[in-house]
Amino acid sequence: MKIPDKLVAGDKIGLISTARKISRLDINYAINIFKSWGLEVVYGDNLFNSYNQFSGTDEQRANDLQVMINDKSIKAIFCVRGGYGTARIIDKIDFNRLQNNPKWIIGYSDITVLHSHLNNFGIATLHSSMPINFENNTFSSIESIHNCLFSKPNEIIIKPHVLNRLGKTSGQVVGGNLSILYSLLGSRSDLDTNGKILFIEDLDEYLYHIDRMLLNLKRNKKLKNIKALIVGGMTDLHDNEIPFGKSYEQIVLDYFGNLSIPICFSFPSGHLNDNRAIKLGCNADLEVTEKEVVFRQK
Repeated sequence: MKIPDKLVAGDKIGLISTARKISRLDINYAINIFKSWGLEVVYGDNLFNSYNQFSGTDEQRANDLQVMINDKSIKAIFCVRGGYGTARIIDKIDFNRLQNNPKWIIGYSDITVLHSHLNNFGIATLHSSMPINFENNTFSSIESIHNCLFSKPNEIIIKPHVLNRLGKTSGQVVGGNLSILYSLLGSRSDLDTNGKILFIEDLDEYLYHIDRMLLNLKRNKKLKNIKALIVGGMTDLHDNEIPFGKSYEQIVLDYFGNLSIPICFSFPSGHLNDNRAIKLGCNADLEVTEKEVVFRQK
């Protein structure tokens, strides 16, 4: 796995949107944070464009990402927001230059398309909050981004969940938004979970659909040989008028509970104000005990 170089003060970072449109006002708070880190911000040419719900046409959004990839002076690329749209441009991008000049590509939610696709290229990425969310994020959330980008230890210690499964393991972390991973099955961006720690999170889904997505992952043998499961935020879930009959935790255990692996619920990553960064494609140590959960990445 190719891990991008750490950032240092004076480095340039690129801001683009591969999905929904955004305004300058939406990211002013984040810009000030980047400046406090000593970083120079470079805007994509089409960042503030508008085409229906998107930040420009597919071609414009793809061009912004390609330009940032090709520009050797850009050391990291922040996707400023999610929504929908990254899958529409993924096949328009030439990622080969990242093989020789890897750089952090950063975001979550819809950006899972990039995380999964680049994992197949052997390039690490950063699952973390995005500039549109910075103003509402916790200090720990923003600090974890800084730690990962500037190569400081990223340690996350949380209270245990009553349904956790205890254990200890180490391995490469992969995953992201469950709905996106589900949508990528069978494509060139399909995620390889074999022998890895799987992380999932989601937002605004029905409980029966959580079941359907996990069932499909199981049928595609994505659960068979994982080392551990980390379940992040499962935010604003819904049920039908006729209840599904189980909580999301119980649904998860239906598919993972018979595996002899550590399982961690309520991990602070995903559609949460406390959205901690995870270096996907990089190794992590995970320990789930009765007293706490400890997640560490160097």
